[in-house]
Amino acid sequence: MFFQSQGIRLAYDDEGSGLPLVFLHAFPLNRSMWKPQVAALSARFRTIVMDFRGHGESDAPLWSFSLDDYADDVTALLDHLHIPKAVLVGLSMGGYVSLAFSRKYGHRLRGLVLADTRAQADSPEGRMGRFHLAQTALTQGTEVVANTMLPKLLGTTSLNNNLELVETIRRTIHRTPVNGILVDLMAMAARPDSVAQLPAISCPTLIVIGAEDQTTPLVDAQLMAREIPHARLAIIPAAGHLSNCEQPERFSELLREFVEGLREGNRGRA
Repeated sequence: MFFQSQGIRLAYDDEGSGLPLVFLHAFPLNRSMWKPQVAALSARFRTIVMDFRGHGESDAPLWSFSLDDYADDVTALLDHLHIPKAVLVGLSMGGYVSLAFSRKYGHRLRGLVLADTRAQADSPEGRMGRFHLAQTALTQGTEVVANTMLPKLLGTTSLNNNLELVETIRRTIHRTPVNGILVDLMAMAARPDSVAQLPAISCPTLIVIGAEDQTTPLVDAQLMAREIPHARLAIIPAAGHLSNCEQPERFSELLREFVEGLREGNRGRA
C-alpha cells in the first residue's frame, strides 16, 4: 500500500488490529527487516511498517532532506490511517527519526522504543565516515556499501553462525537505491544533538541494545535510559546492531511485554 507525503509516494504495510505500533527501519535497509516482529505481534496489535523515502518500494528522490522530513512522513502516515497516537519502534536510523518525531510530535506518542540508536549528534569523525561512505556508494555502488556495512550491522555471533541472515541483509542493501543511501547519509550527518531533549520525553519508553552492538554501544543506550524519565533498558545477548533480526524472538517478546504494559496502564486509568 502507498500514501503521499510532501509529494513523495511512500510504501507501507498495515496488519492486525488494536493498539498501533509503527516500525521505523535502519539504514540502509527497508521495512522487510521487521517481518519477524509483524509475524509475532500482529495477532495482538496493529503493526504498521513503512519504507522511508529512498528505500524499498518508496520513491527515491535525490535532494537534501532532513530527519525532520522523515518524521513528517511518519505523521503523514498516521494522518492517512486516522491514527491519533501510536507506539513508535525505531532502530538505528529509525531511532533518529523517532527522536525527531518526539521533538515535533510528542503529543502523538503512546509509547517509544529506541533500539540500537543514540541521541548524540555525529562526531567530526562520524560525519567524515558518512561522507566517505556516500562517495563509495556514488562511485562503486551498493555491493561495496554492503561489504562495508555488514560488520557494523551484525554482531560476531550472527556473522559467524547465521549466514542466511548475513546474505539476507546483503541482498537488501544491494537493492537499496543509491539515491536513498546518499540522502540518508546527508540527513544523519546533519542531525542535531538530541541529548538535551531526552528529559522532555514523557511517554513510556523502552531502550533496547544488542550486547554485541559496536555501532551504538551500551554506553549510548545507558545515557538515554538515564536521561529519559522512567525509561527501561533491555540488553539482548548474542545480538549486534540489528538486534531485532539477530534475536527476533527475544526482541518481539520485549515489545510484547512493553506494549501489554501500556494497555494495562490504559485500563488502570479508566
